[in-house]
Amino acid sequence: MLQMANSQHHVGLRACVRPSEKIFDANDSNIKMDIARMIVQYLGDEGYHASKLVVMDESNVRLKEREEQLVTIKRMKKAIIDGDWPEVDKLCTKPIIKNQKAFLYAIYKQQYLEYIELHEIQKAFSHLNKRLKPLEHLSTTTQEFRDICYLLTARSVHEAPSFKNWEGIGPSREKLVELFQSMVNIEEADRDGSYFVPPNRLLTMLRQAVAYQIEFSRYHPGVAPRIKTLLEDYQSLIVPNSVRHAFSGHRGNVKCAIFIGEQGERILSGSSDNTCRVWDSETAECLHVLEGHTSRVWDVTANKAGSFAASASADSTVKVWNLAASKVGSAETVEAGAGDIYSVRWHPAGKHLVTGGYDKIVRLIDVEKNVVLKTFTGHQLPVSSTVFSPLGNIIVSGSKDNTIKFWDIVSGICIKTISSHLGEVTSVEFSSNGTQLLSSSKDNSNRLWDVRAARPVRRFKGHQNTSKNFIRAGFAGDSLVVGGSE
Repeated sequence: MLQMANSQHHVGLRACVRPSEKIFDANDSNIKMDIARMIVQYLGDEGYHASKLVVMDESNVRLKEREEQLVTIKRMKKAIIDGDWPEVDKLCTKPIIKNQKAFLYAIYKQQYLEYIELHEIQKAFSHLNKRLKPLEHLSTTTQEFRDICYLLTARSVHEAPSFKNWEGIGPSREKLVELFQSMVNIEEADRDGSYFVPPNRLLTMLRQAVAYQIEFSRYHPGVAPRIKTLLEDYQSLIVPNSVRHAFSGHRGNVKCAIFIGEQGERILSGSSDNTCRVWDSETAECLHVLEGHTSRVWDVTANKAGSFAASASADSTVKVWNLAASKVGSAETVEAGAGDIYSVRWHPAGKHLVTGGYDKIVRLIDVEKNVVLKTFTGHQLPVSSTVFSPLGNIIVSGSKDNTIKFWDIVSGICIKTISSHLGEVTSVEFSSNGTQLLSSSKDNSNRLWDVRAARPVRRFKGHQNTSKNFIRAGFAGDSLVVGGSE
């Protein structure tokens, strides 16, 4: 790896690598499978579902298993809507459902609330002990399970504080179906390897696309690389070994810094001096100073186009900055909680932000309307880091309570919790294809997780005394993990 990195040299944006057959071998078995995946995606996007199934079958995709799962999914949706709980219990033994404990808890809670609503107290009591009690740890709040028990003596579901907004049997069944569909979508992505396949990547354009990516990379290889996969953009393998620029100008500690946009021609930083600064990444010149916060800036983020940025501050606000040349410095302000806002991230689609902070709550913000759309509660201590999955359907948050939580954006439910860290979780980051999660903690470690299995793949140790200092980690391309500590 180091030899490959040393062969890279900085050439700017003028060099050109012409597309040729030498870039990748069309007969390589891995390349053929990548092409099959792209064809399947294209056929599905265009509505050619029958052709899609044929391609999946001929390319040895598990067609029969998928068909059986589709039947199970259809039966489960119908059983929930009809309130056929014996059928639901039977389907809960299927592989696609039985290991989803959070969803099982949601099902059993719905069934219990219906028993209460229909005044079938004996059935509710039996159901509580047999089904809900073993899954008590999956309740969305500490108060919820107490309220569930209280309902045995209540006259209606709405008497319990946790269920005062319960919408009734019909609407709540529909919401449960939506949660089930969301869970299925996540599982489908996991089974397919969570690969992100860019749209319309057909064979006639592949070599031109790869050559273009190589041409416009900051560092060019000494020889044309042999591309092993077509599902990810080309990235130069660079191992940092020297300081290229020092960016001076802030009057306080620099709390955060990111590259703006996919090209990274500018850098955005936030500081304890209450300001953000925009820098030219090639010259280290400060281009703009963004003022408006009344306390330190903990985190910054930018959309993919690099046209807007957002900053999270200890003044309990998030500011959305317009980075267009004629409007730099103008900002919209969103009240995003009580106390410090430690984290802010942009949604892949560019229309929402996620924040986390001192008040232990994760918030989803509509950028266009500048309002909080949804809150996610469950952490017991302040939230230090938040991030969207590459598909944008999941939020992951890390907290000072030593846990990492996965939230479904549609339902607002915590669908998975990781509690393996022995110290405060200070940052979380997804890999580009969403199959792995990188976390850092004050237990002196950075950990790489398999998202589907929720188990650690690797532990990176080396930082010292992080129990007292902040640590952050991120992916540098797909080959390197970079960690930093005070």
